[in-house]
Amino acid sequence: MYPLVDTHAHLDEIDDLDRAVSEARSAGVVAIVAVGADYESNNKVLEIAQAHQGFVYPALGLHPWNLKPAEIERNLEFIEAHLDKAVAIGEIGLDYHKRVRAVAEKNTQQSVLRQLLALARKYNKSASIHSRYAWRDALDLVQEFRLEKAVFHWFTGPSSVLRDITSQGYFISATPAVEYHEEHRRAVKEIPLERLLLETDSPVVYGRGRDFEFEARPAAVLRALKGTAILRDASEKQIAGATTENALKLFNLAPPVA
Repeated sequence: MYPLVDTHAHLDEIDDLDRAVSEARSAGVVAIVAVGADYESNNKVLEIAQAHQGFVYPALGLHPWNLKPAEIERNLEFIEAHLDKAVAIGEIGLDYHKRVRAVAEKNTQQSVLRQLLALARKYNKSASIHSRYAWRDALDLVQEFRLEKAVFHWFTGPSSVLRDITSQGYFISATPAVEYHEEHRRAVKEIPLERLLLETDSPVVYGRGRDFEFEARPAAVLRALKGTAILRDASEKQIAGATTENALKLFNLAPPVA
């Protein structure tokens, strides 16, 4: 069992959270970065982190799926007012899927992301970036604000964008989808190990329609570890050591107690 960090989980959406936290500890997880997605979830994330100090670390965000015009300003104000309690700003980003664009078009998403990235730069916070079908635009905006620290979570974009993510010193994170999702597998295989993290995106469902379909909990970071080790022909010890060290540095987390 190796010390692991789940760098991206929606703990506020998990039923029976205490059990999920206990299972994560038993699996070797030493820290979870709990991301927020809107006003309600940001509040809940702060409460969860308070209840699990030294294990759950909050990130405050505004997901592109949740851009309701009447609530954007309230969300931005809340995030800025509470960023001192957070290790990162996230989940934030762009999503160009047609269902998301029907609610918030590209210009709206980009405008909100610019405001959030401005906060990340102002308060020197890492950013956890969602970039579905918007990989280049998301990276361009992060670069525009000259962020020092960012992770493009569950990255499935092209190698050309991945190379630029690497050259800027940013990270991507491997999820349990590394077991089967070809675009994600390619990215996880190509990224230098010093730029790789692990995550679960709990409670997302992996393997939909397959015989191994399951709803993730933070303990499933073990599946991300095992799948990544197999894919990269490396030991689990090597992957665990590198990704945990990367996570501790990126989010400025306390090292695990031996």
